[in-house]
Amino acid sequence: MTRDKTYNFSAGPSVLPDEVLHRAGKEISNYGGSGMSVMEMSHRSSVFQEIFDSVKVKLKSALSVPDSHEILFLQGGASLQFSMVPMNLMGENGSADYAVTGHFSNVAAREAKKYGTVNISASSEAEGHTYIPSQSQLVLDPGASYFYYCSNNTIYGTEWKYVPETGDVPLVCDMSSNILSKPIDVSKYGIIFAGAQKNMAPAGLTVVIIDKSLAGRELPYTPLMMGYKLMIDKDSMYNTPPCWNIYILSLVLDWLEEQGGVAGMEVLKSQKAAFVYDFLDNSRLFRSSVRPDSRSDMNITFHTGDPDLDAVFAKEAAARGLLNLKGHRLAGGLRASIYNAQPMEGVVALVEFMKEFEVRHHV
Repeated sequence: MTRDKTYNFSAGPSVLPDEVLHRAGKEISNYGGSGMSVMEMSHRSSVFQEIFDSVKVKLKSALSVPDSHEILFLQGGASLQFSMVPMNLMGENGSADYAVTGHFSNVAAREAKKYGTVNISASSEAEGHTYIPSQSQLVLDPGASYFYYCSNNTIYGTEWKYVPETGDVPLVCDMSSNILSKPIDVSKYGIIFAGAQKNMAPAGLTVVIIDKSLAGRELPYTPLMMGYKLMIDKDSMYNTPPCWNIYILSLVLDWLEEQGGVAGMEVLKSQKAAFVYDFLDNSRLFRSSVRPDSRSDMNITFHTGDPDLDAVFAKEAAARGLLNLKGHRLAGGLRASIYNAQPMEGVVALVEFMKEFEVRHHV
């Protein structure tokens, strides 16, 4: 069973797999014969503990997380990590390197300045965040406490195609919008964090994967709930975790495994993105908004060159069941987010409508 001819291209909260929604619907009032919904059971119960433990195992397997790293299920969104990261890591050397390639990494850098010195290793702001800097363009401080970057920029539609080489300086990465879309070498990172509402679960859950050797370095005034060590020691359960979202993540990981895991997702996301970009590169009306070597496979930004016509396109697309194609207010234009759960059928429907729209509006 699928949705009635609608495809959701929202940047987040984003589309979830139909199979996950249907299974959650069947289990919503009585999970596993417990007589309770996951939304109403105690997080200290044995029933939920089984869910919690299995999710950690599934996520560890999906991303090949090494034993050196701990998986945490937190709250506060990726935005809270903008503060939590420097509070826990900045004290080591009092400074950190930040690559500013979009709105959220810029906000993160500004927040980090409250707790130490921020060195801007690279910035794409002067060119409207239309590209990702190369390794040779990164200005690195070997004495920095960490190097921070956002691997995929939802607003501007750019994505890092490589892992920065920073020597002994730990890597901290916001992977909110492309986690689980391709295999990653977790061992290269000090901290990976991701808001769940793109590729994992509904909004309200934040996944943090941290090298345990980095825990316990928090600044003395760090709030209790923002210390990584405490959350590791309490297995993310110092307080009530986002139980329902963790459960949905479990279902998403089951679905992901059925699709071939992250390796399968990498093949599919590349096919979906190539289908759209191939059209854009040959279109007489639409244009991609970013450099070819920096294009995101998750968030495709494009435009007609006429803001009024962009608005007409988004409105007519919605009437066709192609939802949420309006670009972010900071970037304008149009944006199609094609996360893991966006089926190829939705991408084909989008391109077919773009072709039709082009015929009607190209002069």
